[in-house]
Amino acid sequence: MRRPKLVHFTGIESDEYIHIRASMTYSSQGKFEILDEINQNLKEIVPTKPIQSMGLLSSNEFRLKVLGLSDDDTEVIVRSFDSDSFGNFNFKLPQPEAKNVKKIKLFETKSHRGLDLLIGSFIPTRIQNPKKIIITDFDKTLVDTRYSSLKELYLSLRNPIHYFPPVDNSITLLKDFIKDDYQPFIVSASPHFYENAIRDWLYQRQIFTGNIFLKDYRNIFSFFEGDLSTKDLKSQGFYKLNTIVNILLMTGIPDDLILVGDGFESDTIIYLTLAAVLVGRYDPWTLWNNIKKEESFRLTNQQHFRFLSKFYQLKNMSDAHPKGKLNIYIRCKPHMLEHLENRTFKLDFANHLKHLVHYYVG
Repeated sequence: MRRPKLVHFTGIESDEYIHIRASMTYSSQGKFEILDEINQNLKEIVPTKPIQSMGLLSSNEFRLKVLGLSDDDTEVIVRSFDSDSFGNFNFKLPQPEAKNVKKIKLFETKSHRGLDLLIGSFIPTRIQNPKKIIITDFDKTLVDTRYSSLKELYLSLRNPIHYFPPVDNSITLLKDFIKDDYQPFIVSASPHFYENAIRDWLYQRQIFTGNIFLKDYRNIFSFFEGDLSTKDLKSQGFYKLNTIVNILLMTGIPDDLILVGDGFESDTIIYLTLAAVLVGRYDPWTLWNNIKKEESFRLTNQQHFRFLSKFYQLKNMSDAHPKGKLNIYIRCKPHMLEHLENRTFKLDFANHLKHLVHYYVG
């Protein structure tokens, strides 16, 4: 029997809501095939290769029944939600006034009529007070990955991520902030089916987080759904900024926010754009008109409309929390350090805020 399975789940608990982002697909394996796979894995535990998750490129629709349980296992919320055509969910549950939701049970109810299939039980991530969050890029920041040619892309699919050299200075930086009680979020432009491979790599280095956000390439080739278009295959600005804004809308404005990226792509200007709203108090409309023509951000009309509304929502949240701190760390090669530290940006707001950027060699 093809059984629905959860391939990604992020649950963030705030004072008023529990924010859920999840993705589902079908498991096509039978019972004995699963047992054979488990036995084989026990003989030789090896890192996951991205190509092993290529099945996640398929598209299916699901319905989730969500049970919210209190500390004493009392059911305080029962809601149902439909996925998009790719099996993705993005919703929030209001916290009841009497008893807060502390645990969640998920059931899939659409694939097999009359059956509620238990998908899993979860404890949402509670953002601690004071809110200290670190959001880091993955490719070329934590790992020196290379996808610029077809050969390099093929090798990345066929090999675990440890095939590429780690960036030790970035890993140390991230782990030091985690020790200082920062809660980590990983953002990558890698395809969504890389998640298991990336999680394996992180766990091997004692970086424990389930908050991994990847680019769903099915959105790019959909004519009717999704935020991305074909230009986002190479242009990462909109995707990364949109993803970070989504994270902050889930967590709330942090008291202390750290952004980590690399100097090889557009991370610096992406992070400074976010800083312009959170710290610089720039008007989103004025800011967006300045950056929308940049090569890193080229927008479709649909993206322009959807994202600007999120930007204003973030600005309103930031205005209610004006004392938040933000720092940006950018990895670079030794020969680039002096150039990057003395660079002048084309955009005025970036020059006004570049004191927030700290470059380090990695």
